[in-house]
Amino acid sequence: MSRSDLVAALAEKADTSKTNADAVLSAFSDILIDAVGKGEKVSIPGIVSVERVKRAARTGRNPSTGETIQIPAGFGVKVSAGSRLKSAAK
Repeated sequence: MSRSDLVAALAEKADTSKTNADAVLSAFSDILIDAVGKGEKVSIPGIVSVERVKRAARTGRNPSTGETIQIPAGFGVKVSAGSRLKSAAK
């Protein structure tokens, strides 16, 4: 489902215009990105939870030269499906 398909479905389900639905989706995206960037966990019960996780420093290998390199510590994003989403996928 593309963004435009999602906006159309959201507008139809919420009985609102596509412009309003797109504004809500954009606001949700901004809030989600800001919260995860601050290290907060965002959870929509039964659907999905998104959180920032710390990745430890590790040793890697350059695939083209075979040289060993150090990969610094950093952050990643963990997305977990909720129970309703999992059951819908079965």
